[in-house]
Amino acid sequence: MAGHTLLLDTEAWDLTLDSGGNIATTQDSYGIAQNVANAVRLFMNDAYYDPERGVPHFLIDLGVTPDMSVVRSRIRRASLSVDGVTDANVEITTITDRVMGGTIAVTTEEGDIVDVAF
Repeated sequence: MAGHTLLLDTEAWDLTLDSGGNIATTQDSYGIAQNVANAVRLFMNDAYYDPERGVPHFLIDLGVTPDMSVVRSRIRRASLSVDGVTDANVEITTITDRVMGGTIAVTTEEGDIVDVAF
């Protein structure tokens, strides 16, 4: 089932519990959006069992403003690697003190469009 995943607390990005005290899960568009957020935050070689997953953030020259088309392409590729995603439109809105921010408009297999902030 695409998008079925653990529900993460939006503040701490950590596990949360459901009303029964069990680890909460989510699915559908919200689950897909959360999986996309995880995919673009993952640095290549950081996933121990799958080091090819993630964005090669360290390949960007440090100390210089990166080529935004390359960064958008890498983020889009990571977004499209998530089950249930058919399209991803990346918009980078800020770069301040080496911190990048923006949104990804993700289109799911069901045709839903979900905005994912990064």
